[in-house]
Amino acid sequence: MAANDNRTVTIAAIARLAGVSVPTVSRVINGRSDVAPQTRARVEELLTRHGYRRRPPSMRASSGLLDLVFNDLDSPWAVEIIRGVEDVAHAVGVGTVVSAIHRRTSSAKQWLDNIRTRSTEGVIFVTSTLEGPQQAELRRLNIPVVIVDPAGVPAQEAPMVGATNWAGSLRATEYLIGLGHRRIGFIAGLPQLMCSRARMDGYRAALETAGIPIDDRLIQPGNFYHEAGFAGGVRLLGLADPPTAIFASSDQMALGVYEAVRQRGLRVPDDISVVGFDDLPEVRWCSPPLTTVRQPLAEMGMLAARTVLRLAKGEKVESPRVELATELVIRDSAAAPRNGSFRCEPTNYR
Repeated sequence: MAANDNRTVTIAAIARLAGVSVPTVSRVINGRSDVAPQTRARVEELLTRHGYRRRPPSMRASSGLLDLVFNDLDSPWAVEIIRGVEDVAHAVGVGTVVSAIHRRTSSAKQWLDNIRTRSTEGVIFVTSTLEGPQQAELRRLNIPVVIVDPAGVPAQEAPMVGATNWAGSLRATEYLIGLGHRRIGFIAGLPQLMCSRARMDGYRAALETAGIPIDDRLIQPGNFYHEAGFAGGVRLLGLADPPTAIFASSDQMALGVYEAVRQRGLRVPDDISVVGFDDLPEVRWCSPPLTTVRQPLAEMGMLAARTVLRLAKGEKVESPRVELATELVIRDSAAAPRNGSFRCEPTNYR
């Protein structure tokens, strides 16, 4: 086969000349790392000599798969994200591969090794981060990435999808202030997440705007799970001057607060008001139904899926960061405070 041959150069022809298999040539073309350096150099030289034209990303064959990666999958909000992603993927005939890397470097490395062995349209990371070398490998493999609720500012230049966490938290705190509450407890989320910091900032901004001094004793650490909400609720209710309302920065933590209130022998909202964040499907069925900030989890998953599929086609996205609107959903867990604070004897919590 001469260099000036006008016929289309095929991968099979390059493979014969190089003395390797067709899949090996394909791995070289796609930038895969699992090819010996000498073999890669020989194949690259033949591709250049015979004028093989690599197809642009918009013309690459569809793998029919979309990767969705979480740190953990033991939260109902993850199900809502998955539902949104799968709605979009199913509509275009693409399957969804869901993985959890459990915040461990070894798990992230294993996941990346799996990615190298198969093709994927793109990857959606949810509150997850990969180390610099792993991010560089995804770029080298030409795999588009979209991040939902990033942990910090990601080093990889990737579109991000989130919600208006600051505005939602501000609105929830303003609502409690409007009911007459002045001592409002707050249970925070994971401090490394941008959404957690935004919710904390919204809570503080509402208090400052209303001229209410911020009492650091009313701010408790959390991690979005029931146990942290329960522990934070116990500490807040045990203060000498306890809050009349508690704003938990996730619905799961708000339900943990419910249990702390119950074990204290108190009632929501008669003795203390409780507000959450997420609007998970089950909170409308708890007793009393939870007032909460709805973040559009399924819609965030849908937008992330549409965005990464557009990138896989070689299209550009208009904005590198999109925040979907949150909404305060008022139910029955918040009411005007009673005159004076409640008082009761210490309780042995189980």
